[in-house]
Amino acid sequence: MTGKLGVGIIGSGNISATYLGLAPLFRGIEMRACADIDTKAAEARAREYGVRAETVPGLLAADDIDIVVNLTVPGAHYEVSRDILEAGKHLYSEKPFVLSVEEGQDLAERAAKKGLRIGSAPDTFLGGSHQLARDLIDSGKLGRITSGTCHVMSHGMEHWHPNPDFFFQPGGGPILDLGPYYIANLIQLIGPVKQVAALATIPAPERTITSEPRHGETIKVATPTTIHALMEFANGAAVTFNASWDVWQHGHAPMELYGERGTVNVPDPNFFGGEVRFTNGADPASEPPQWDHPFGKPNQEHAHGMQANYRTAGLADMALAIGEGRPHRCSLELALHTIDVMTGILESGETGRFVAMRTRCERPAPLGVAEAKALLVDSE
Repeated sequence: MTGKLGVGIIGSGNISATYLGLAPLFRGIEMRACADIDTKAAEARAREYGVRAETVPGLLAADDIDIVVNLTVPGAHYEVSRDILEAGKHLYSEKPFVLSVEEGQDLAERAAKKGLRIGSAPDTFLGGSHQLARDLIDSGKLGRITSGTCHVMSHGMEHWHPNPDFFFQPGGGPILDLGPYYIANLIQLIGPVKQVAALATIPAPERTITSEPRHGETIKVATPTTIHALMEFANGAAVTFNASWDVWQHGHAPMELYGERGTVNVPDPNFFGGEVRFTNGADPASEPPQWDHPFGKPNQEHAHGMQANYRTAGLADMALAIGEGRPHRCSLELALHTIDVMTGILESGETGRFVAMRTRCERPAPLGVAEAKALLVDSE
C-alpha cells in the first residue's frame, strides 16, 4: 500500500500524546484529528501536535478519517467503539478492548457486517525482545513450553497519576489495566488459553492519593487489587500470574517460561525492549542470538534511562494489512481472547471455581526484523 489511511483519536488524555508523537515513525498512517468530550483538552492536544480538533460527532463524520483510535476510559470503550463502527470507520482501541466477552462479540458482529477491521492494544509484544523470545520458542531450542510464571506487582497508581480513581473501579484493577500486556504476550508466545482459576482480594478498601493536584483525597476501591491466577494453555502449559497493587517491593522476574530443553527469561511485556536470557538444559551461559530488531532499539529518554518505545506499531500494522489484504497482528481475535482470559480470572476470583474460556485465537504472525523495518518510514 503506497497511500496513508487517515487516523483520528477520540480521547485526548495522557495516552493520546504517545500515539500522536510516535505515529510519524510509521508507514501507512497519518494522524489528522483528535476529539474529546472536553473540547479544551482536544484543542490543546491538537495545537501541540499540529492536527485539527474535532467534536466527537464531527470526527466520526469526517471523510478524511479512515481509522478511529479509541483512547477513552475503559468503562466507555464499548459504547465509543460501537459508535465508531456504526460510523463506518475501522476501529483501533486502547486496552482493555472491552469489559466483557459479550461486548466484544457484539462489536465483532457489527464490524463483520460492514467489512471493517478491529484492532486493539497492547502492541508491546511486537517489541524486539518479545519477538526474540518468540523466535527462540519457534526455533525449538527450548522444546515445548510446559509451564511458567509472571509477576506484575507495585503499590498502585495513586502515587503518580493526577486522577487515579478509575484504576480502582470495575474495569480497572491490575488484571484489566496491566494484564493485557502479559496475557497477550503469553498468547503470542505459547498459544490460546484453555481455562483459568484465581484468588482475588481487596486488601485496602480505601487508597489515599499522594500525587498532585489531589494530594490527600481518598478513593474507594471497588475491584480486586491483588490477584493470584493460574492459566492452563491449550498446549498443556500451566502458567501462574500474580498481579497486585498492594506490594511495595519484590524480587520476581516479569516473565519466565520453562520448556522441555531450557528456560527463557522474558523482560517486562509493558515495554518493547529489555534483556532476554535463556538456558539450554542447566547451562546458564547460553546467550540468545543477537539480532538487529528495530523495535528493540532505545529511542526515548525515561526516568530510568533510554528505552525502546514503538507504541502505535500495532495501529500501523493494521493500516498496512488493510491495504495488503492480510491479517493484522493486534487482531480482534487476540483482543477478545485476552478479554476472555482476564474476565475469566476475575470471575474465578469471585466464585472460587475454574472458568473455561469461551473464545479461541491463533497466535499472531511473528514480526521479524524485515517485517518490523517494513512498518517504519525510515528503517535505516
